[in-house]
Amino acid sequence: MENKFDIAHFVKVETIQSVTEQLVDREIMMRKTMHLSQKDLGVKSGVSYASIRRFESIGEISLNSLLKIANALDCLDDFNSIFNEHMPMVKSLKDIIYD
Repeated sequence: MENKFDIAHFVKVETIQSVTEQLVDREIMMRKTMHLSQKDLGVKSGVSYASIRRFESIGEISLNSLLKIANALDCLDDFNSIFNEHMPMVKSLKDIIYD
């Protein structure tokens, strides 16, 4: 992935760039563990080879394509935990704000 200045390289803090880099690294590791080339993963997931190559090189991909890749790598269930851990506890109807 392209190296950019990221505060996470100096202090322990999660940033968008550091999380993206970790996600890309795990995807590559899983793909290689399953003995899939980028082209093979493209066929299996329905995501274009170019999109997979772009994701693995600069970390850019649509959410839909990322979900297709996760499904092809048997990791789709991992996305169900996003936004669940930090849900605030509602103690009163006043706690719920509708926009």
